[in-house]
Amino acid sequence: MDDTTTPRNRRERRAAAKANGSNKSTGKATGTSTIASASTSANDYLNTPLPGIEYKKPDYNAARVKGHKTLYEIAAERQEELRKQGVYDKYEDKYAHGENAGDHQFWSSPGDEEPIGPLGEAFVWGVSLSMLHFTLDVLVFHQYRQEFEWREIWTRMFTMMPALFVVVYMLHTKTATRWAKLRQAFFFATSVAAGCFLIKSGNLDGYFAVMKMAPPLGTLWVWSTIEMELWWAVTHVVLVCLYMWWNGFTNF
Repeated sequence: MDDTTTPRNRRERRAAAKANGSNKSTGKATGTSTIASASTSANDYLNTPLPGIEYKKPDYNAARVKGHKTLYEIAAERQEELRKQGVYDKYEDKYAHGENAGDHQFWSSPGDEEPIGPLGEAFVWGVSLSMLHFTLDVLVFHQYRQEFEWREIWTRMFTMMPALFVVVYMLHTKTATRWAKLRQAFFFATSVAAGCFLIKSGNLDGYFAVMKMAPPLGTLWVWSTIEMELWWAVTHVVLVCLYMWWNGFTNF
């Protein structure tokens, strides 16, 4: 027969529950003490210095030991060794030059070729300018409240694309880029001529002529302006504005 006394009424059950709660609290406190003790032991172990290793901060005010080189000095010596080996020459721009310059992908010169080359540039420019021509064509139809002739608009765009591709490619080859000033002068003359002619056509010609000439002239004008350097572009804008003012035209 089991000697354990079973609570027979509510009072005995409360007393038994209270006794069990005290035992659990004691066990929990004991477990917490054990964890804290283990954590303290681990910290003591980590803070204990190992034999043969001195724990202290360096003396930042002390003079540098003679014969010891800093990282900057080591890097400068290595750079000088690379120069002597001909990896890159000592130019004013501090970029890699010579036959071995291409072996180092992180060294580049401002005069390096574009990664996509003239063909890639011609493709990107051709597609972008063709979409610009398409947009201008749609805007002209909308301006004169004409019904959109989508087949004609798409046909003109695809007809313009090969011509743009050829012209852009020719002006982005190595031969063309060697003559930078002449190339800028060509874009300058083209932009001034396209801008002035477009303004004249918009003020004097009928709507049908404007609808035919505005998209290609506008595309040529925008492209020439983008290709020019800043002071060339600003000068051409001033000349076009003077032409418009002198003839009494408006920007329609």
